[in-house]
Amino acid sequence: MFRSAIVFTGRTVVKRKPPAAARGKMLATSLIALVVGLVFSGCAKIPEWLSVRLFFREAALAQAQVHQDLSYWDDSSADPRKHRLDLYVPERNGWPVLLFVHGGGWRRGDKALRYGDAEPYRNIGRFYAKQGVGVAVINYRLQPKATWREQVMDVIRAWAWVYRHAEQYGGEPRAIFLSGHSSGAQLAVRAALDRQAQMEMGLPPRAPCGVISVSGYPFDLTDRRTYELASNPSIIEKPFRAGASGEDWKRDASSVDLVTPSAPPFLLLHGRWEARGLKRQNELMHKALFTAGVSSRLVVSPWDSHFLIVASLSHPDRLASETVLDFIRETKCR
Repeated sequence: MFRSAIVFTGRTVVKRKPPAAARGKMLATSLIALVVGLVFSGCAKIPEWLSVRLFFREAALAQAQVHQDLSYWDDSSADPRKHRLDLYVPERNGWPVLLFVHGGGWRRGDKALRYGDAEPYRNIGRFYAKQGVGVAVINYRLQPKATWREQVMDVIRAWAWVYRHAEQYGGEPRAIFLSGHSSGAQLAVRAALDRQAQMEMGLPPRAPCGVISVSGYPFDLTDRRTYELASNPSIIEKPFRAGASGEDWKRDASSVDLVTPSAPPFLLLHGRWEARGLKRQNELMHKALFTAGVSSRLVVSPWDSHFLIVASLSHPDRLASETVLDFIRETKCR
């Protein structure tokens, strides 16, 4: 499949366009993609086989390389279902680890989510393990039972568990990449930048090795323009206000304010068919990282929607999977 992308590295914008014939074919594909994206959002009743056969490629991995429902928090108050992760391990030793946080608007979702015959999150684990990258797909407590701060701490708890146990399974604890999709990406980014919370969990300085945000949102809750662009501003406000009065909650929940020159390298990836507010938020985070002197790439995949990109992450012929693999392989861990 022909790949094209808009890549922002610092202030440089690189555009690669497909030939005319390929553009026509891909335009038709993108129209289908928009419809299929509704399947992944649960907003339309389209035959499941359409989304699975056209946009989902199942990855195979030996069962011996899959370790399901590992508990990453053994406290007496731990949730027996949500404080769990699935670990997918490559055949060789010394592999990097991709810790993946599922989306779902902070209120929904599970690592074992299914759409028909497709298991999008488990397939991410199988696909990257086959490519030599270990994957920990995690669960975490959902709102309203947990606040956004508690959700971030769950991500850091899972990260700390992976850091302490990676070598036991053949992984490299210094090569952990935090990643997630949508709200899961917001939580992963916040966890990666919150040094105080990391210290509480015993994580070392200069961790993680890198951050991969896939259609992440929001990162700067103080930005007025984002609210103007949002079709439903309550989507931004509801998960983070948590009953607080005034406007301080916006700054408290903004990840851009935690960016420092010591932040890890970032890959900000999203589809062209995203909401305008989400696009702006990724541009704001990219700018904050660049201003701080942090390595950051903002990649826009022209033929992916917010939900279709989840399937693209584990499809061998899609730009999203190629971009993630390149970022992991090219990033030098400190």
